Amino acid sequence: MTAPAIFDRSARRLRRDRAQPDYAEHDFLRAAMLDGIAERLDAVTRPFHDVLDLGCFDGAFLPPPGARVARVDPGFAFARAVHGVQADEDRLPFADRSFDLVVSIGVLDQIDDLPGALTLIRRVLRPDGLFLGAFVGGGSLPRLRAALRQAEAERPVARLHPQVDVRSAGDLLMRAGFTLPVADIETLDVRYRDFGRLLGDLRGMGASNLLAERRPIARTALAMAASAFAGMADDDGRTAEQFNLVFLTGWAPDPSQPVPAKRGSATASLAEALRTPPKEG
Repeated sequence: MTAPAIFDRSARRLRRDRAQPDYAEHDFLRAAMLDGIAERLDAVTRPFHDVLDLGCFDGAFLPPPGARVARVDPGFAFARAVHGVQADEDRLPFADRSFDLVVSIGVLDQIDDLPGALTLIRRVLRPDGLFLGAFVGGGSLPRLRAALRQAEAERPVARLHPQVDVRSAGDLLMRAGFTLPVADIETLDVRYRDFGRLLGDLRGMGASNLLAERRPIARTALAMAASAFAGMADDDGRTAEQFNLVFLTGWAPDPSQPVPAKRGSATASLAEALRTPPKEG
């Protein structure tokens, strides 16, 4: 069964190519994700030799010392700049068991078939290989959404793509066949002086409207949205926008990994363990 077309792949490639020259001016979200991925990777003591950087942007992810890294990006300009490969995350051009570490930072929220992409990531991992991912998740951009709803209350139009919340992300890891799955969330608040700067950041990240069915916004509606956004400002004239960063950790199955005990296999009673011992006289 083919996944429904939510995103316009051609528009996504084009907008990433347009964002590439000035991306460093708008990379703060991915920088926060890179820091989170680095912390999680530092907690792993095993070595890694072959690494896939999936959705590499400017190649800012630093692989473990001594590891070989293959970089892939859906945009041609980003891929070319780091001598990588242009490919979509749900159409990977690699053989099974090619890598022992896959990282994907800032792109998995922009593809039609996220379950399929996660399954492909698990397949290109060797047994006991590690996947670390991060993307902008559910509940992000609440002020932008509210401003657009207010501006187009009579004829609402979908302008921001669906977002995956942290619980659903964890379920998707399990469905894709990862073991020891973990999904957690970190919140980043960014304060904007005006609506245009927020839109500029989204364009600069290659994260503007990528929906397959999209319509341009009227100038009057855009002006109303800007006014509504400004109306949410605090005392110093800045509006705080929220980004929820979802982090994923999963391992490719391997017999050496610990497994949970079977239900009913306990040899001690919980009630017995919690019973208060008698006081000594």
